[in-house]
Amino acid sequence: MIITEIRTTALMGETPKSGWEAETAPTENLHTLLEIETDGGITGIGSCYTSKALVDGAIALLRPKLIGAPATEPERLAELLHQSTFWQGRGGSVTHAISGLDIALWDILGKVTGQPVGRLLGGYYREKIKPYGSLLFEADESLFKQILEDAVSRGFKALKLGWGPFGRVDNKTDETLVKTARDTVGDDVEIMVDAGGSDQFWPHGYKWALETAKMLVDYNIVWFEEALPPDDIEGHIRLREHAPVPIAGGEVLTRRQSFAPWIERGALDIVQPDATKAGGISEVRKILWSAYDHNILLVTHGWNTAVGLAADLHLAAAHPTARWVEYITPSPYIERILTEPFELDEDGLLTIPTGPGLGIELDHNKVRQFSGAP
Repeated sequence: MIITEIRTTALMGETPKSGWEAETAPTENLHTLLEIETDGGITGIGSCYTSKALVDGAIALLRPKLIGAPATEPERLAELLHQSTFWQGRGGSVTHAISGLDIALWDILGKVTGQPVGRLLGGYYREKIKPYGSLLFEADESLFKQILEDAVSRGFKALKLGWGPFGRVDNKTDETLVKTARDTVGDDVEIMVDAGGSDQFWPHGYKWALETAKMLVDYNIVWFEEALPPDDIEGHIRLREHAPVPIAGGEVLTRRQSFAPWIERGALDIVQPDATKAGGISEVRKILWSAYDHNILLVTHGWNTAVGLAADLHLAAAHPTARWVEYITPSPYIERILTEPFELDEDGLLTIPTGPGLGIELDHNKVRQFSGAP
């Protein structure tokens, strides 16, 4: 079975707020769905954390290696694409495109073999996993409380709160935000805090991060994410050693080679590659086992789509110590593009798909609503 065509679809119109200093507009295209067609009539679906224009440019570069290539060899083909683009790749849009292609190829392999991706990755350590709802901090207290209450009412037992005014006003504001969250959701809901250190011109250094971590421990925060700029490996090493809460990061890194020093030097307690930009399932799988061998927990970053969430669920299935997956909430690109949307059970858990491939099906009529097509 060989690859015959690759199609991409932009998602826009209801893009969730990002929290970046240059705020995301609902009409902005941050995510691109991708489909690989084969001569056997089987189609695989993937997702890229990049605009359609950039993905299309990358695919034009990669196309000679793809058309006519075997469609059931995701890891080999993905590595070929990485190796073939050292001078025009090694991260950025090319790696993001390879990520979506790789996810789609795993979907094809699963459909051809009649097996779910989680089993192809090694087997199911678990059938369900806890999603944490990803939300932004809000300066308006009443609005913030309403957002938190709405998320809990939708069944989330864990919430990650980030960006917004946190770290951007003063220390008192930071603590007020965290206290409001804890008082609103109670002690039974897990809370993670994401400072958003990958925002442009992040102003804080190690001492701010350490003092903030000391504040967070009083509110039983699960982890402190992106407390420092994403290239400050030395700062993260010191912070992990001295902070009283676990330190998480890595969402902006791509390729396993970029993650290696962070893992080997112990810069993080929790490493967070994004399968839709770091290199796909094949690459995150390699990062996962490296982290596991260094006793570092891997929790996939998932500020993306239902296809990205499905990939994360299969990686979590085959991960010996997985505990959470990220879930933007609410997000139409997760909740409104599948024929059978994901649902949390009464315990706040997601069931990991067991159907062939990713185990999901796009509702193309709904996808079309977000594609910009007439």
